[in-house]
Amino acid sequence: IDGHLREVGLTFHLLKDVPGLISKNIEKALVEAFQPLGISDYNSIFWIAHPGGPAILDQVEAKLSLQPEKMQATRHVLSEYGNMSSACVLFILDEMRRKSKEDGLATT
Repeated sequence: IDGHLREVGLTFHLLKDVPGLISKNIEKALVEAFQPLGISDYNSIFWIAHPGGPAILDQVEAKLSLQPEKMQATRHVLSEYGNMSSACVLFILDEMRRKSKEDGLATT
């Protein structure tokens, strides 16, 4: 990932091998993090994924066999605002909160 600060703001360029690198390593990282908690079904947890780009999200979904709704908030924020670096995570959390409220869920 290559980033530059310019007059128009912070610009990033995703190198073509990044999605493959993430796909190759994500399961091992998640097993190390969640195995001690007894979590092996990644659809049983909620997801706040930094939207580096659609190719990354596609790879994560495929590798972990995620249901499409698990990345719905992330994909929505990416399509509406683009990759805003670290701020994306806060926008995704807010999107999840908004959707929960809209659905009448008490998770907000």
